[in-house]
Amino acid sequence: MNRSPGPVPNPPEPLSGRLPMAGQAPPERADAARNRLKILKVAAEILANEGAEGLTVAEVAQAAGIGVGTVYRRFGDRTGLLLALLDERERQFQAGFMTGPPPLGPDAPARVRLRAFVLALVDRIQEQHALQLLAERSSPTGRFRGGPYSVYHAHLAFLLGRVRPGSDPRFVADALLAALSAEQLQWLREGRGMSGAEIRAAVGDLLDGFCGPADDA
Repeated sequence: MNRSPGPVPNPPEPLSGRLPMAGQAPPERADAARNRLKILKVAAEILANEGAEGLTVAEVAQAAGIGVGTVYRRFGDRTGLLLALLDERERQFQAGFMTGPPPLGPDAPARVRLRAFVLALVDRIQEQHALQLLAERSSPTGRFRGGPYSVYHAHLAFLLGRVRPGSDPRFVADALLAALSAEQLQWLREGRGMSGAEIRAAVGDLLDGFCGPADDA
């Protein structure tokens, strides 16, 4: 007997304020928000120039003109600062596929949105690979219990349910996300010798295997 895939999932709803992510903080004062953004801007510049290994709390504090103690109080330690950088970029990414323009946003057809989202997620993970690895390795189940995974899964399952309504969209969403972990992409680059462009193309082929070519949609 064939198992029914169940009802098509609902899309993740756009939320006011902060998007659903792990470690959400309460609303902050305007001056605290300005300091936080200043620190993150400086940290992002250092990260882009020197990589995650070159980022220290002392260097960020000096470049931002803020006391080291202020950075520690705001972010806890270097790991907290790195995760805050990831969190800031995550907000922008989620806003793009929840409420942004096509092809990521809700005005595009489901098949177009699905492909755009999966490839944008590949780009996102490769763009901040060191930070993504840090987040995934924070605990044995850190990736699955974090807010971003839940949002990605809900979004994928919603789109998959419309592109291939006879499938089990929740399982397929998990299977696709399994192929897109930072650990997996690192292995493809270092173990398989694949370039970023080759990984992106291969993920597109994988998506076609799940859902059929785009011209079948």
